[in-house]
Amino acid sequence: MGSDSGLPVMKDAARILNMFGVPYEVKIVSAHRTPEMMFSYASSALERHSDYHCWCSPLARSLTPVPVIGVPVRASALDGLDSLLPIVQMPRGVPVATVAINNATNAGLRAVRMMGIRDADLLARMSQYQEDTRNDVLRNAEKLKKDGWVSYLNP
Repeated sequence: MGSDSGLPVMKDAARILNMFGVPYEVKIVSAHRTPEMMFSYASSALERHSDYHCWCSPLARSLTPVPVIGVPVRASALDGLDSLLPIVQMPRGVPVATVAINNATNAGLRAVRMMGIRDADLLARMSQYQEDTRNDVLRNAEKLKKDGWVSYLNP
């Protein structure tokens, strides 16, 4: 994260990674306030055996060969567009997977799916997660049909 203000958003990626038993690191590294530290951290990602990074700094994306998942954080009057646009407008040759503004949950899920390509157990657990979320939707749809929207919203 670029500052501690991103932690309330990024905690959702940590929760997903915890759920799937994927080791991770939470760190504050600001490209603007600690550029030397950010340069060193991004440049050493591969040496630290980091498979994927959820990161917002444009410079960090160009310093590491590991896949980067950009999580735009809503932190200004521009409703997060100021965070989103630099991530999705990276120049040719600097690819970044991007999730919706403040959607670190999807960043965590994307990382798990990417790692699942070479980890059959992780892939199986992702399939089960998808089945569980599907079943949640079906249960909710049945409850709404049975009880009506007023009861559904006011249990």
